[in-house]
Amino acid sequence: MQQWTEIQIEIPVSYTEAASAIAQMAVPYGIYIEDYSDLLEEAPKIAHIDLIDEELLQRDRSQAVIHLYISPDANPSEAVSFLRERLESENIPYALRTDGIKEEDWAFGWKKYYHPLRVGSHVVICPSWETCSLEPGDVMMKLDPGMAFGTGTHETTRLCLAMLERYVSPGCKMLDIGCGSGILSIGAVLLGASQAVGVDIDGTAVRVAGENAAMNGVEDKTIYLCGDLTEKVSGTYQVVCANIVADVIIRLAPQVGAFMEGNGVLLVSGIIDSRRDEVVLALEQEGFRILESLEEKGWCAMAACR
Repeated sequence: MQQWTEIQIEIPVSYTEAASAIAQMAVPYGIYIEDYSDLLEEAPKIAHIDLIDEELLQRDRSQAVIHLYISPDANPSEAVSFLRERLESENIPYALRTDGIKEEDWAFGWKKYYHPLRVGSHVVICPSWETCSLEPGDVMMKLDPGMAFGTGTHETTRLCLAMLERYVSPGCKMLDIGCGSGILSIGAVLLGASQAVGVDIDGTAVRVAGENAAMNGVEDKTIYLCGDLTEKVSGTYQVVCANIVADVIIRLAPQVGAFMEGNGVLLVSGIIDSRRDEVVLALEQEGFRILESLEEKGWCAMAACR
């Protein structure tokens, strides 16, 4: 019998709500949270007892632990990369532990899960150990999974790539905020963009994105920067992508217009459907108009213009 993989995320108690929301994005079947911060107050109310087990009293009540369980037919490496990127983009201090997968095996344990994948109408993502058949008009992206989020298997990435097909025009410039593996910026260049700039707070992601760009022969048309959101970015772009999370998109909304051409389009993804209206409101308050919205399995992506 195959075993499930357990992922544990330890965070300060004050970040429990935000971290648990991110954890719930990674698994559709629930999470388990250890939080002993109010043990002394709540235990007597629930259990109607005056004495609490000494072992419980010794637990660190300043930290919480979130447990996720990845099913045998899912890819634990994808979940780990997703969690790391999202937690770091939210500036949440964390320690991540796994049972059943070693960090040094991440880049090599994907092969049984990862095969050629068609995204949108014409983008085919192909790992180096596979052969891909293309149809007229297709573009092929070579992408070997590793330690940066973004392989095309997650709904948020697929929705963004599908919209890139619609909005990238020949010769345009594209900005990818929270670039991860570089999948969106590389995809934009393969679809006809003359230049793509990617920025990520994670130095590993910036390095991996550069390596992936070289693998696809577009290193001369891509630039990757390490920084928070737009702090290192200059210039203006016809297409701006932000596949992050709702809270970060809301924080980005007042800044991003300064980096867009007058007729430019903003593509946002990584939004749980229950947060869609909050993101729409934040964008509309900054003068954006929603052009279209795509949804898949509880995730939402939108295109907007000013």
